[in-house]
Amino acid sequence: MFETVLIANRGEIAVRVSRTLRRLGVRAVAVHTAADAGARHVRAADLAVSVPGYLDMDAIVAAALATGAQAVHPGYGFLAENAAFARRCAEAGLVFVGPPPSAIEAMGDKIQAKATVSAAGVPVVPGGAEPDDDLAEAAHRVGFPVLIKPSAGGGGKGMVVVRAAAELPAAIESARRGALAAFGDGTLLVERFVAGPRHIEIQVLADAHGNVVHLGERECSLQRRHQKIVEEAPSPLLDPPTRERMGAAAVEAARSVGYTGAGTVEFIVDGATGEYHFMEMNTRLQVEHPVTELVTGLDLVELQLQVAAGAVLPITQRDVRLTGHAVEARVYAEDPARSFLPTAGPLLAVRFPADGDASPKGGAVRSGGPIVRVDSGLMAGGVVGTGYDPMLAKVIAWAPDREGALRALTRALSETMILGITTNVPFLRALLRHPAVRAGDLDTTLVERHLDDLAGTAEVPPDVLAAAAMVLHDSGSSPWEIADGWRLGEHAWTTWRLESRGEVMEAEVRGLPLTGAEVRLPPGSAVQDARLVPDGSGFLVTLGGVTRHYAAARDGDTVWLGRDGETWSLKRHLLGDPGDRLGAGHAGDGVVRSPMPGTVLVVKVSPGERVAPGQPLLVVEAMKMEHTVTAPVGGVIAELSARAGRPVDMDAVLAVVRPEEEGA
Repeated sequence: MFETVLIANRGEIAVRVSRTLRRLGVRAVAVHTAADAGARHVRAADLAVSVPGYLDMDAIVAAALATGAQAVHPGYGFLAENAAFARRCAEAGLVFVGPPPSAIEAMGDKIQAKATVSAAGVPVVPGGAEPDDDLAEAAHRVGFPVLIKPSAGGGGKGMVVVRAAAELPAAIESARRGALAAFGDGTLLVERFVAGPRHIEIQVLADAHGNVVHLGERECSLQRRHQKIVEEAPSPLLDPPTRERMGAAAVEAARSVGYTGAGTVEFIVDGATGEYHFMEMNTRLQVEHPVTELVTGLDLVELQLQVAAGAVLPITQRDVRLTGHAVEARVYAEDPARSFLPTAGPLLAVRFPADGDASPKGGAVRSGGPIVRVDSGLMAGGVVGTGYDPMLAKVIAWAPDREGALRALTRALSETMILGITTNVPFLRALLRHPAVRAGDLDTTLVERHLDDLAGTAEVPPDVLAAAAMVLHDSGSSPWEIADGWRLGEHAWTTWRLESRGEVMEAEVRGLPLTGAEVRLPPGSAVQDARLVPDGSGFLVTLGGVTRHYAAARDGDTVWLGRDGETWSLKRHLLGDPGDRLGAGHAGDGVVRSPMPGTVLVVKVSPGERVAPGQPLLVVEAMKMEHTVTAPVGGVIAELSARAGRPVDMDAVLAVVRPEEEGA
């Protein structure tokens, strides 16, 4: 085993790799940018080195050599599937913990990968690819709908579904732009789009001595924007014979490129017929690897390190046993109510379930009781920006059966609280409770079909509004700043105006919340007794005889509250602020705002130009995801503040469309 390993990554995967290294007695070296100097992955390692960027190969290799590392673990993302980086490590005398560069190249190019595994007898999805095929001709040959995707990468980035020939030109443009931004290579391929498919992948392990095994499958059909959000092992679809056939196909795919280390072969499966086709191979550790660890009792990072050090795999196919069921939910910085657009901001408070440090080897599995594991790189005081993938953490649960694992994970998510940014935790809980998910009737379009039910509403519950008003009321705000009837000599009703998602609401509070107050929701309605009691990082709030616990944090005039896995942000709204009318929103006023924090990628209009309702005006990019911003009304571009290449905040004004009747 190595004595020192450098982890060429950040966030939760760097923390997770450090955990195994420390358990093995191997010194863990972290790298970090200036902005990440205080990050959790830095604190989890034995020592850390500053680098200009996580893609700076020269700096990372130099850091490994300077700290005496014998090997570099790339995690996933960044340099994990970069053949040039693997070669740079070898040239410097460092072991790259991953497959050889030739395997990375063979499977990294989706076009070459399909040809290679097809020659090995693995079924592939019909389609065509550049430069040999014209995409439009191939699409017509395959038949619509089709899927346009980058040849150089995966993870859903740059993928576009095309349902009709008229959509092809715009789809190809968008996919090529996304491919260039994410992978630096605009080569595309087109495949038959399988309606309502299941996404099932096989975990493989291979050593340098010719041994290849698979560790069963993972069901990854619950997705949004072609990216996974919930994964489980084993799949509720596969029976033992199908599992054996798909496992054998995955092993052959790995053998076909001389693979070593941990990798994942992904298949698209027809849920009705069971017919499966190869999609791609990820030549690295997968985000969802914990579910495999929990059902096999194996530590995949430890096995990666052993293989990289030249050891023979310590297990054979006969040794692999799947015990119980595990389900993982990915916690993202995104807003499901806004079509999963990324969010950003300060981490004011972070709380995960108490069993969050369960061993990666899943030792507690053998005790037979449900367990929860959390892989996270978060800590309070940090900042979530728009420069990296929006995934923040993973919450994983294991139980003897699937129903028990789903219950344990749902409960664990109710105990997860991240204040300061909007996350998808409430959405995940709703998804796990959905009847189709409970029944195992899954496909990759389930989330899209049921999004209106799963995303929830923007309404703020009355108890949350009352709690926020009392937190502000008890904060010592000057009464001279409050436009109400405050007077000397007695407690008067104080009107608190709070804004959430563009809606302004009012609550009245009288008295001192710590000793006993009164609340009216809305103003002038029936009086309810209320009390606010500090409790650790939050408050116990009693309203109308019902007591609830809230996690709470302040960010200036904004109060963040959380309970039962849900969070709300309510901002103090003074008289005279924009949007002063109660319940006022921004729809239809002609003001075009950024739907997410990010960077303006493309501006498609000019001042004075006439536009139609719904016409694309510009493209905002964040976390390698594009979003087209359209005209809210028809009219004339009266103002245009957006400029290509400039960063923008969420809800920043990008343009103003003066409606036609006003511009006539």
